[in-house]
Amino acid sequence: MLKPDAVLRRLIGKILSRFEEKGFKITAAKMMVLENDLAEKHYAEHSEKPFFGDLVDYITSGPVLAMVIEGEECITIIRKMVGATNPKEAELGTIRGDYAIDTGRNIIHASDSTESGKREINLFFNNSEINKYTLLDEEFIYEEP
Repeated sequence: MLKPDAVLRRLIGKILSRFEEKGFKITAAKMMVLENDLAEKHYAEHSEKPFFGDLVDYITSGPVLAMVIEGEECITIIRKMVGATNPKEAELGTIRGDYAIDTGRNIIHASDSTESGKREINLFFNNSEINKYTLLDEEFIYEEP
């Protein structure tokens, strides 16, 4: 998910192009302003942490771009592309290392596991909104088994 800071700073195209250039498929995307209840469900794992209220306030403060991105090992690779949660610790060349400075405005959310990804996708999308297709250049992206 691209957070309000990414959307309002007009970074959508730059960030999406990184995923596409890597070879991943964007199979769903939805621009939306999150309601509090959806934001709280999305960040439920942090509900007991002191920053939870600020996190919910920020993620609901403007439009976000929720996405489904597919590809082999996509969670592991995307997490590397995104960089450390604290942008001050994120390597240059990562999305957060290149575009963010503060943890509270760290540009992007990426699922940390297959289970989290499935849960989060179900919060934002129904099955009819997720597109299945083959990239024309997939044979150049993946080796045959």
